[in-house]
Amino acid sequence: MSEVAERGRKKALSPWKSKSPQGSSSKAKKATQFPGVKSLNGKWGYLYVAPFVVMFAIFGLAPVVYSVYISFFHWDPLGESTFTGLHNFDRLLHDSDLWLALRNTFSIWALSTFPQMLMAIGLANILRNTRLRGKSFFRTILLVPNITSVIAITIVFSQLFGRDFGIINDILGWAGFSHHIDFIEGVIPSHVQIATMITWRWIGYNTLIFLASMLAIPNELYESSSVDGASKWQQFRYVTLPQLKNTITFVLIVGTIGGLQVFAEPQQLASDGGSSKQFLTLTLFLYNQAFVNNKYGYAASIGIFITFIVLIISAVNFVITRKISNDGTR
Repeated sequence: MSEVAERGRKKALSPWKSKSPQGSSSKAKKATQFPGVKSLNGKWGYLYVAPFVVMFAIFGLAPVVYSVYISFFHWDPLGESTFTGLHNFDRLLHDSDLWLALRNTFSIWALSTFPQMLMAIGLANILRNTRLRGKSFFRTILLVPNITSVIAITIVFSQLFGRDFGIINDILGWAGFSHHIDFIEGVIPSHVQIATMITWRWIGYNTLIFLASMLAIPNELYESSSVDGASKWQQFRYVTLPQLKNTITFVLIVGTIGGLQVFAEPQQLASDGGSSKQFLTLTLFLYNQAFVNNKYGYAASIGIFITFIVLIISAVNFVITRKISNDGTR
């Protein structure tokens, strides 16, 4: 009976682990170094990553290589193409529209990213409150702007920011501003309009990212700080914000890369960039050169220029993230 009881106390063999003892052979030792299905630890893993590799090679890597190739040509897809070497890049660096588009792009990025981040952190902190009712409802509707059509957003906001009959100018008039602001022809006002559209569209998405990071903060930190007499603001400043530094870095870098790709909003407001090119961004500049002026080689050089900017920002992201992680381990 004692042997039966002893066997009953033993765990049943798992179908996910090797049944042979670990010391039986070297092959058995190698098989048990990584728990799991043996087939998943070998060449079968390549089968699971193959779809991504194939899709990336076709729709990601191949267009980049092709763009680099045609950037050295005066490219005519229906006729004869002429090799021009670095002429497109030399012309690009001396093109005033490039630097104007770069200025507009970073202006819109600054007006949208930082206010959006502050509001997203504030909304996430409100939704984190355990006393708030209907939290699931509010978390759900935050994603509604993100799935709304850009065309619909542009139509609504163009009416809100109208010069003569826009609600925003009416509100400013009630506040004492007698002069109506032209959010189309003005450079900074036009950037404010696009930045507001971008903020409205993406603030819910970033709020949920910050909320997920806040929910991962241990409650013991808040309890100990409350025992020490810390107020809600002090808890937010000295407990919540330090724990969000990696998330803030992530949102900032992703927002920067997304800001370099702003296209739909300015294109809907003024496809040619506006009377003084106040809506001209890098991607809109690329689009107009390729599909309006039919300068495909020149447009490819613009795409490579944007890629280099993204690589520089990614390098800065790597340095900042590494520094933050090293500071956190000290």
